[in-house]
Amino acid sequence: MAEWVTLMIMACALGMDAFSVSLGMGMAGLRIMQIFRIGLVIGAFHIVMPLLGMVTGKWLSQYVGMIAHYVGGGLLLFIGVQMVISAWRQEEESLLQPVGWGLLLFAISVSLDSFSAGLSLGILGAKTLMTVGMIGLMSMVLAWLGLIVGARFQHVIGSYSELLGGCILIGFGGKLLFI
Repeated sequence: MAEWVTLMIMACALGMDAFSVSLGMGMAGLRIMQIFRIGLVIGAFHIVMPLLGMVTGKWLSQYVGMIAHYVGGGLLLFIGVQMVISAWRQEEESLLQPVGWGLLLFAISVSLDSFSAGLSLGILGAKTLMTVGMIGLMSMVLAWLGLIVGARFQHVIGSYSELLGGCILIGFGGKLLFI
């Protein structure tokens, strides 16, 4: 029971990261099917990444933690800057959309922390199926919640929503890189 509670807390923490970043992405004016797909992809990456982390093992754990933060922060900064630029260039097509490669980059950026968590949990001998299932499900649900709240809030602030969403992503990327 104690392991289940610990894993649920860990899943919530990793899912809150997905919620926070999805809140910014949701302000880009997404449709309900896009929100659904983004949540599924984020959930899937939050299953794959900790699984890879758990399998990778102890010998990489001392190096990957900081690298994951820097890569994740860099990807969030890139996505955020692209959103800010796109907000000023209303007529042009955005370079990075939450589809295809853009969605994969977004999902990777919010799931890199779960890779590091998977390393730690693998070292501690956590139950693999229960661990990755909890993390994936919680991240997917919280990503959906963040995307929906962001999409609803986008209508309140109008044309500045993509600018604000980009600034939120830049803030989280900067936090990962510099704090």
